[in-house]
Amino acid sequence: MLLADDSLLVREGVRALLDCEPDLDVVGVATDYDELVAGADAWAPQVIVTDIRMPPSFQDEGIEAAKTVRKRHPGTGVVILSQYREPDYAVSLFGEGAAGYAYLLKDRVNDGDCLVRAVRAVATGGSMLDPEIVEALVSPVRADGALCDAEEELLRQVAEGRPVKAIAAANGRTPGVVSDAIEALFLTLAEGASAGRMGALRRLRLLHKAIVDREEQGETLRRFLPGGLAKRLRDDRAAIERTERLVVTVLMSDVRGYSGIAERTDPAVLAAQLNAHRSAMNAAILEEGGTVMQYVGDAVLAVFGAPFPQLDHAQRGVWAAAAMHRGQRVVNRRWEDERLEAFGLGIGLSTGEVAAALLGSVEHLDYAVVGDVVNLSQRLQDLARPAGITIISQATATELTDPPALVALPPQWMKGREAPITAFRIDAEVG
Repeated sequence: MLLADDSLLVREGVRALLDCEPDLDVVGVATDYDELVAGADAWAPQVIVTDIRMPPSFQDEGIEAAKTVRKRHPGTGVVILSQYREPDYAVSLFGEGAAGYAYLLKDRVNDGDCLVRAVRAVATGGSMLDPEIVEALVSPVRADGALCDAEEELLRQVAEGRPVKAIAAANGRTPGVVSDAIEALFLTLAEGASAGRMGALRRLRLLHKAIVDREEQGETLRRFLPGGLAKRLRDDRAAIERTERLVVTVLMSDVRGYSGIAERTDPAVLAAQLNAHRSAMNAAILEEGGTVMQYVGDAVLAVFGAPFPQLDHAQRGVWAAAAMHRGQRVVNRRWEDERLEAFGLGIGLSTGEVAAALLGSVEHLDYAVVGDVVNLSQRLQDLARPAGITIISQATATELTDPPALVALPPQWMKGREAPITAFRIDAEVG
C-alpha cells in the first residue's frame, strides 16, 4: 500500500494501524499530488490510501491523484480518508464507477477494523461507502416527504449498494419488477424538479450505477473463481479470510504422452487442441457439480464437495471421470479429420479431508484445497496407464453408492508413505 496525507500524525497513525495486519504492507508514503502519482509509478502498490485535500492547492488533489493512478495502473484499489461529511466528494470519486473505490470518514480509522476491511475490499475489486455518507445521500430525498414507506425502504436498499437480485430475493419479487420499481422511484423524485430533489436524483443515479457495476463485478468474478464462490464473496466479504474443513473427492487428469505430442505439433495448433480438450473436460466436471480448480498445461485438477458440500461427492467424481474419457473420445474423432494427434487420459481420484480457502495475496487470490488427498490423487493419476484408465483410492471406493466394476490393484508403495495404499482400477468403458 501507498499512504498519502500531508499530516505526519495522520500518516504514521494509519501506518501503525495497518502494520498490525500481517498480510498488509505499507511500501511508501506521499504528502501531495505529485508524490502520490510518482510513488504509484515507482512502487506499483495494490492499494493507495489517501486524504482528499493536500498540497499544492488543498482542494481535491487526493481524488484527482487517485483517478490518475487508476488510469496509469488499472486495478489499483483506492481508499479515500476524508474529514468531510458532504457527499459531493463521494459522488465525484464514484462518478466513473464504484469498483475498487472506498470512501471513509477519518473517524472510522479508530472504528475497529473498518479501514482494514476497506483496504481488502478495494484490493479485490469491491467498494465501500461510509454509513454517514449513505445517510447524507438519502436524507435530502426523505426531507421533502415525497416518498411512501415502501419507496423509502427501497431507497435505503439502493443507497446501501445492494444488488438488484439481492433486493428482489429479500422482498420476494423478480429482479425485473425491482428494476422497474427503482426507475419509478427516480421518476417520483424527478417530479417537481426542485433544486434539492434534483440533487438527490443525481446522487441516486450514481448509486444505481454502483449497483450495475457490482453486478458486472460478479460476472467478472464468476469467470475467475469456482462456481458459486463468486456469489459468496460478493455477499460475504469475510469469506476471504476463512478456512473450511471439508471431506471431498479430488480428481486429477493428465494427457498421456503429452510431451511427445507437444514436440511434434505446431504451438498454435497445440493451443487450439488444449482449448478443445479443456472445454470438454470442463463440461464433464460441471455436469456432475464439480469445481474446476486449476489447469496446468495438459493437467486438470477438480474437486467434488467444495466450495459447497456434497454428500455424494465420490460418486459424482467417478461419473465425471467416465464422462471425461467419453468427451475426449468425441474430440479425438473430430481431430481425425484434421489429422491431429489424439489425446488419451489417465485419471486419479482420492477422497478425504482438506482445508479449503482463498490463498494468495490481496492482488491475486486462488481458491485452493490443501491436504494429503490432493497429493494422493496426483499419484493415482500417474498409475492410470495406459490411456483410458481411471484409478481410485480405497476411500473413494468405500464412498460409492453405485460402484462400477472395480479391479483391485496390488498394494502400491509410494514415495514418502510408510505403508502401501490400496487402489482400484476402473476402465473408461465400464465407468
